[in-house]
Amino acid sequence: MASSSSDEWRAICDKFTNAQFLSDVESRKDPKNDPFRSKYKARELLRDIYSSLKSFDAGEGDEDCGAESCEQRTSGPPPDGQRDHLFKRGFSGDSPAGLRAAKLGAVEYYLGVNHVDTEELSAGDEHLMNCMKLLERCRASPENVSLLIHVRNQLGILWASRDETETAQGFLEMAEFIYQHYMKEDGSPPTDMTEYFTTEEKLLTHQERIKRFEFAYTHTMYYLAQVYKNLGETERAATYCHSTLQRQLQLNQFNPMEWALNAATLSQYYITKGRYMEGRHCLSAATVISALAGEIPSEAAAQESETESERREQLTQKRAEIARCWIKYCLNLLQDAKKLLEDNIGELDTDRQEELKRARRQEEEEEEKGRKSALLFGSEDTFDSIASLEEKVRCLIPLDFPEARDVFLVGQNYVKQAKEYFQMDGYVTDHVEILQDHSALFRNLAFFEEDMERRCKMHKRRIDMLEPICNDLNSQYYLLLRRQMMFELAETYNEMMDLKLTLANRQADTQSLDNHTIKKFNHLCSSSIKYFQMFLDSLCSPEGKFPEHLQEEVLRPALVARFRVARLQSQLICPLISDQLANLNKSLEDYKYVAQYCEAHPEAASAVETELELSKEMVGLLPLKINRLKARMAANN
Repeated sequence: MASSSSDEWRAICDKFTNAQFLSDVESRKDPKNDPFRSKYKARELLRDIYSSLKSFDAGEGDEDCGAESCEQRTSGPPPDGQRDHLFKRGFSGDSPAGLRAAKLGAVEYYLGVNHVDTEELSAGDEHLMNCMKLLERCRASPENVSLLIHVRNQLGILWASRDETETAQGFLEMAEFIYQHYMKEDGSPPTDMTEYFTTEEKLLTHQERIKRFEFAYTHTMYYLAQVYKNLGETERAATYCHSTLQRQLQLNQFNPMEWALNAATLSQYYITKGRYMEGRHCLSAATVISALAGEIPSEAAAQESETESERREQLTQKRAEIARCWIKYCLNLLQDAKKLLEDNIGELDTDRQEELKRARRQEEEEEEKGRKSALLFGSEDTFDSIASLEEKVRCLIPLDFPEARDVFLVGQNYVKQAKEYFQMDGYVTDHVEILQDHSALFRNLAFFEEDMERRCKMHKRRIDMLEPICNDLNSQYYLLLRRQMMFELAETYNEMMDLKLTLANRQADTQSLDNHTIKKFNHLCSSSIKYFQMFLDSLCSPEGKFPEHLQEEVLRPALVARFRVARLQSQLICPLISDQLANLNKSLEDYKYVAQYCEAHPEAASAVETELELSKEMVGLLPLKINRLKARMAANN
């Protein structure tokens, strides 16, 4: 091999530097009609370097470094036994043969990455596997351990892109093992791959070597998180994702907005598992770090090529997306509280509430212990800010109205933030979904409110925010959203009707209700019927025919809507017996539909067990009531 001071070697180093510049810098300027121009130029330089290295070997009469030619092919993941080999047998990394293998392997690695970047995956795989073959007779050492990890990272990415997840897993877990074993057995700052082609005066400092090596391992953990997610190992994926985010902060190697979005996304996993402390921590960290966007001079941020206005637009959008994750946090916390505290008719179970309050002190103590053992984000600069934000948002299940209201107000604040970006003009679906979440926040807060008049006002707020949007949306383009809102509006009017009736019954018999109360009650009842019927009409064919067979996604809502309409028709308060009869006949018709549909489609019965049982009961009882009204009407005539 030529000495590092020879002219030939300096020429190789210059070619390598030019290849790196072409790949990393010039390629961003390539025209759209020739997007890989710089990559192809870099490839030719890498091939020249490979040929020069082989010529040096041949000239020195030592070609046997455990390498195969650039054209030879191996494939498949490494065998399990390779773990022992990497640290116990083979050439030492600093031996002449080991260094030659590492340099040739590095060129194969860069050629592999080059081919992958130009969408030539098979050729990329070939070069990366050639790199593996070149190093298979070498022990892991400070001279080659970085290359050993990088090549497995790239192969993991490549096989994951082919949906060969288990093969990708093998490469990445091997990279993880190499890192962990090396740090345990040696731990000295390893040679970076670029240093194979660097003159002595340009070698990296120990600090820079450590930074690059740790960054490679952070990539290993990041890709393993994706692999485990695709394999359905969600808990393991979350652990690796959390560790990746922590390492990025510690090493100051992150794009603030990208980091914040990943942390916010991770929070959603914790929320679905009821782990609100971890979810709150992720969201607090996301909010704090997102505020640093544009202020931290990081490598990723420095590479952004968007104009300033585009960049501001992206920052605003991503902060709005983080706000939406906060909304989900507050909403899920309230929903879980409601499930925990409601009785068998959906009302607040006060005995259960008191029992949980008595246990609260112990729970708070456990939370403090849990926080100390949790994987926390942050550095000296950011941890206090994250902790300060956490203190403003509870992570324990709210047990009464004041606690629930605190959660609601946080969620409502983030609703406002999210709506500032996701407006109806341009973001219809997102805007409507945010409104639906806002409505759900009110619905769950109302569960804790003991004053029925105030509960009614909360439901009225839901109607005021959803009804205009529902009526204005184009049913051709937003049919699913309209159906969701129709059903929710119907249920909300129904809830208000029940509350009004309960309030009235506390003061007088239903038959003695004043005209104003009757008018209000009938309005709420009719409005609920209207929206349930609008939902059912949306299922009809263009000719107006209701489907004989209900699709699975609308089966339960359609049958529930028919059941609710039947119930509501019979509750309308009418002074005329003829109107009462007409309403009861409509009610009977809908109850019959539910019973007959489930009889004709037995598989539907499990979706509406309660409604089906009550429908059958009413099919038997209503005819008797109808006959009594007919008799009264005949007697009056």
